[in-house]
Amino acid sequence: MRKGILRVLAVGMAASVALAGCGGGSKSKTGGTTAKKAKVGVILPDSKSSARWETADRKYLTDAFKAAGVDYDIQNAQNDKNAFQTIADQMITNGVTVLMIVNLDSGTGKAVLDKAKAQGVATIDYDRLTLGGSASYYVSFDNTKVGQLQGQGLVKCLTDMKASKPLIAELNGSPTDNNATLFKNGYDSVLKPKYDAGDFVKGPDQSVPEWDNAQAATIFEQMLTSKPTIAGVLAANDGLGNAAITVLKKFKLNGKVPVTGQDATVQGLQNILAGDQCMTVYKAIKLEANAASDLAISLAKGDKKDTGQTVKDPTGGRDVPAVLLDPKAIYKDNVKDVVADGFVTKAELCTGDFAAKCTEAGIS
Repeated sequence: MRKGILRVLAVGMAASVALAGCGGGSKSKTGGTTAKKAKVGVILPDSKSSARWETADRKYLTDAFKAAGVDYDIQNAQNDKNAFQTIADQMITNGVTVLMIVNLDSGTGKAVLDKAKAQGVATIDYDRLTLGGSASYYVSFDNTKVGQLQGQGLVKCLTDMKASKPLIAELNGSPTDNNATLFKNGYDSVLKPKYDAGDFVKGPDQSVPEWDNAQAATIFEQMLTSKPTIAGVLAANDGLGNAAITVLKKFKLNGKVPVTGQDATVQGLQNILAGDQCMTVYKAIKLEANAASDLAISLAKGDKKDTGQTVKDPTGGRDVPAVLLDPKAIYKDNVKDVVADGFVTKAELCTGDFAAKCTEAGIS
């Protein structure tokens, strides 16, 4: 996998250099777009479900396209399916030669991808696979492994607390997001054997529509009211995890009930430093953005590169060329790794009361 990723990044860097210095407007080798008018459109999904889309993805994609000298247009659909389609139409009309999307659901995503393809615009699924879609590439993390790390994290934290037959609540991501399905497949593969063996007790298990954190808080409070002995929460990302923590605080249970997360957001990391969140999963967004932008630049040149691996689209039955990156589990003792990697800064993480906690965690 790593060799495939490195090959994609190396080829993409070469494509970036070639593109920045190319002239003329000759047809591409594949009969697609011309290098002279190369322009990449990116549609991000929202800014509420996770801070990453605006604080990380937009920044890293912008940096990559600027460095390559490629025109770009990055917009956010703000979880509005109509806006998503309108943005896509405008981008195609305004001459993007490559369209990269993070779909809101596979139905909307497929319609956009199909329209782009019909107009000769190359496409990339970024972070989320569009089921039944037609994207040339899929760039993401190994999302089943993300879920496995979450499941293993919850097991570790409950074991450290010496919990006896803990009742587990699962707060899953949006049912329309294929990534949420993959995360759940991952953590259920870890938790199910525990349930089957009687080591853990399976409790409420519910998806949160559109990853909405406000709905997550309502759902979890209902879970806790009906099952007040909940002893662990598998929350699919930091936003859902914080929603659960907010409810646990209301009942003075924060820190006593381990909660998982994902995305290594500032809020999630602060919750870990405070002892309210068990762990998160760090995904090096810069690597993901660079891999996707490198492929986009290659497509803009008319070159379709070999990523060295594929992912099966279970709906379309298609093997989609893919780049899948490795996630990393983050606990209190290695929060410093996220800072060292430059994903978050000490200044934004170690504010107020968290300054002392950062010092305790070895963040310098």
